[in-house]
Amino acid sequence: MPDSLPFLTAGIAGVGGVIKTRPEDFFVEELPLYKPSGAGTHVYALIEKKGLGTREALDRIARALNVSRRDIGVAGLKDAQAVARQWISIEHIDPHLVEQVSTPEVRVVQTDRHTNKLKPGHLRGNRFVIRLRKLAVPLPQAAQTAQEVLSILSRRGVPNYFGPQRFGNHQDNHLLGKAVARNDAAAFADLFLGRPREDLDSPVVFEARKLYDEGRYEEAARAWPGSFFDQRRALRALAAGKGNKKKVFYTVDKHLKALFISAYQSDLFNRVLAARMPNIDKLLLGDMAYKHDNGACFRVEDPQAEQPRCDRFEISPTGPLLGGRTTKLTGPAGEIENPVLDGEHLNDNDYRQMKHLGARGGRRPLRFQPRNAAVTSGGDDLGPYLELAFELDAGCYATTLLTEITKDRTAEPSEPDEQE
Repeated sequence: MPDSLPFLTAGIAGVGGVIKTRPEDFFVEELPLYKPSGAGTHVYALIEKKGLGTREALDRIARALNVSRRDIGVAGLKDAQAVARQWISIEHIDPHLVEQVSTPEVRVVQTDRHTNKLKPGHLRGNRFVIRLRKLAVPLPQAAQTAQEVLSILSRRGVPNYFGPQRFGNHQDNHLLGKAVARNDAAAFADLFLGRPREDLDSPVVFEARKLYDEGRYEEAARAWPGSFFDQRRALRALAAGKGNKKKVFYTVDKHLKALFISAYQSDLFNRVLAARMPNIDKLLLGDMAYKHDNGACFRVEDPQAEQPRCDRFEISPTGPLLGGRTTKLTGPAGEIENPVLDGEHLNDNDYRQMKHLGARGGRRPLRFQPRNAAVTSGGDDLGPYLELAFELDAGCYATTLLTEITKDRTAEPSEPDEQE
């Protein structure tokens, strides 16, 4: 995500600082969409993992219980550099066996029963407790600033930017998505395999990308680390096809292409949101407003009449998730959004390609509201820290909120709240 995206609280200086000095500095706990009923064939377990990604944690649990990884349901993914509590489900198993699962990185906190398997998205939100260290200002000043910023964000909302992890380690997933949408095989291959960047690539990957740019495809295939399976396969196909870049396009997995399309949608949304800043809490004629209670949208025909509902955070203006079904804005709202989308010059074939990869189109609120926010400060063996606690709806980025306090997007880490 570009570090040029505007802040809502741009007039308040940041406190700086870093997070995730150790996993305990980033605690996240799922807020379930529903409570287990206490009866049923599915055992629900609340697990706590530390310094371990969700997939690896589930692999370890599956091995310990001698079940298939596919048989374990999960509502969301949490990254490794955190302490995370989340629910899982397993059918037809003795809950006492589940309760006995314990490793230094994973433990079972409690179990219950329910009638269905947990699936991605089955969570209401997340509760965070995050510690900021190495602050750029004295701790009392940082606490006062954080409280002021959180007060504004709780009232007006946090800009609902997509976080940098959407755009990949090379920060060009959105460009790859645009190439996929346009079926531009040459542009896709050049981005996917070339364009080395010293500031983003490891030395090994930098060299592999450089070899591609020089047309040395066999050498590039050998240079990519083994974990980059898609790049190595694409380069072998490119070499066999004597430089035909369409070979690259057709060897890449459909799910990976869908991820790139999603990043393209995310970039366009971020650009529209940036154009609406700082008035993300103001409705305009022609807006499509989002109802926070049920996710439905409606056309704003009388912004003055609807604004009190927006002030109460019942509704919010929206930005586009581009696709064939994306409702076009009109009036003053359209005058801001439509030039961003029209500038992409997509045609019907491009929209069909996006639909084929799951991007039908929709709308997303321009803001989200933190709840039960609190600021405290303290110290431990690593020194002083500022502690922030708050709750967010599912799919909202805690790091986007944090950057309003730190004013440092370049330090934004991966987010332990990715839904898949």
